[in-house]
Amino acid sequence: MKKKELYRHLIDTASKLEIKVSEQNLRATNVNAKSGLCQVKGEYVFIMDKHLPLSEKIDLLSACLRSKPLDNIYIVPAVREFIFHP
Repeated sequence: MKKKELYRHLIDTASKLEIKVSEQNLRATNVNAKSGLCQVKGEYVFIMDKHLPLSEKIDLLSACLRSKPLDNIYIVPAVREFIFHP
């Protein structure tokens, strides 16, 4: 599976968990901010630095998903394998 396709599947999986993935220009904030999961007005948002390499975005998002209960949602087998065995 290509990296772009894997990233898209990870975003879809996050969406099934009601986690919105938002790519932002964190450099423009002039604050030392990192990508990660946060809660905004009661909703979960994974803020992703849009300047990160795709492989790092994949690693960050899969690490976030690894900590969530994924048993009750369908995930493409190759994506599930990557989440738990990167």
